[in-house]
Amino acid sequence: MTPIVIMLLQILQLLLTVLSWIIIADAIMSWLIGFNVISHYNEGVRTVRIALERITAPIYNPVRRIMPDTGPLDLSPIVVLLILYVLNNYVLRTAIEQLANASY
Repeated sequence: MTPIVIMLLQILQLLLTVLSWIIIADAIMSWLIGFNVISHYNEGVRTVRIALERITAPIYNPVRRIMPDTGPLDLSPIVVLLILYVLNNYVLRTAIEQLANASY
């Protein structure tokens, strides 16, 4: 039973890491569009941007409701990345280490 739980926690760690990279890609893409480095009129750019927004919006919205309004500066990706970092590197890692030590 314990190896299965460890495996599931490791898969969750991997998914959180992938989600972190998606959030970073979303932030970089928004900067590139904001500074007119890439055009949001390009169909490929627009498709990627929409896909990233659909993935990240459900994660950002609860954080945006809690945080104070900072005008055009959106700090919710930073807050979400910090939360994911803590979950991935402290909570899940500690749980995996505890389970691995308990099984031996």
